[in-house]
Amino acid sequence: MHIPKSFKLGSQPYKVRFTPVMPGRGHMGAVDYNLRQITIARTSNLTGRSFKSEEIDDTFWHEVTHAILKDMGHKLWDNERFVTRFARRLTEVVNTAKL
Repeated sequence: MHIPKSFKLGSQPYKVRFTPVMPGRGHMGAVDYNLRQITIARTSNLTGRSFKSEEIDDTFWHEVTHAILKDMGHKLWDNERFVTRFARRLTEVVNTAKL
């Protein structure tokens, strides 16, 4: 999958950027709601291992899920367990869709 450079959510533009590593213990990505920006790491800050493309895809959809739920005012926007499970399924759908 090609990760977009930008997208719109609720008519608001979001940017997507990559960084070598994320600050924080074991984080692969983050969403900044004020800046409307998703940041995705290419490498683990714990092990130095490069992330596989499937992991990067999943991280993108994980952060998008956070952003969508926050935009909706949904109470599960910061529930990591829910967001992770939902994003994994979304990644599967996107990656297996026949166009």
